[in-house]
Amino acid sequence: MSDAVLSVRDLVVGYGGRPVLNNIDLSLNANEVLCLIGHNGAGKSTLLKSLFGLVAPESGAILLNGEAVTPDPRGMTANGLSLVPEGRGVFPGMTVAETMKLGMWAAGVPEAERADRVDWVMSVLPVMKQFYDRRAGNLSGGQQQMVSIGRALLSKPRCLLMDEPSIGLAPKLFQDLLGPIRELQQSTGMSILLVEQNVREALKVSDRVVVMKSGEMTWEGLPSDLDDNSKLMELY
Repeated sequence: MSDAVLSVRDLVVGYGGRPVLNNIDLSLNANEVLCLIGHNGAGKSTLLKSLFGLVAPESGAILLNGEAVTPDPRGMTANGLSLVPEGRGVFPGMTVAETMKLGMWAAGVPEAERADRVDWVMSVLPVMKQFYDRRAGNLSGGQQQMVSIGRALLSKPRCLLMDEPSIGLAPKLFQDLLGPIRELQQSTGMSILLVEQNVREALKVSDRVVVMKSGEMTWEGLPSDLDDNSKLMELY
């Protein structure tokens, strides 16, 4: 698609000779939240890791703005991608401030811009100010997830990959997290690929949805197409 920010063509990925993704075709468009759903073990997290360069594909192509790339985390970050990993990935012994400092170093944010960059993230997620000097290991699950999202935003990505951000969170906390991200996406034109098990809440902030089953894409449509629970169960 001509307006695709990130896309894959015939992507095959496996572990130890065992295929996990089979000939995946997918496009994430500009100014879009694309929700990827599917059963546990379908290959959703593997796809995100491949897109960010954490898992190498066996074959196929990954394209960024229409150009084929060989992803690696530093290179993809430099090109406007950022990943919110499954399980949050925060260091429990570090304060939030230290986590942000490390995140800016990893993302290559120039030192002269770092204070402004933190201020910008805090404007998106103002609740972080309340626990900015606390150690991540002493935070609640929702607070840790906010730190993980804030760290991913430090590079001001044009494309955000989010892997199961609702894990361990009550629905209200998940809504409180996704609301500001949806507002940011709509105001900046950011593209988001959201992998999520909390389907109903995720569909509320999505523009399009795709379903993965056993390493293959099996359905694509609009969130409104899945208002009927029986249709959703059929796809799973």
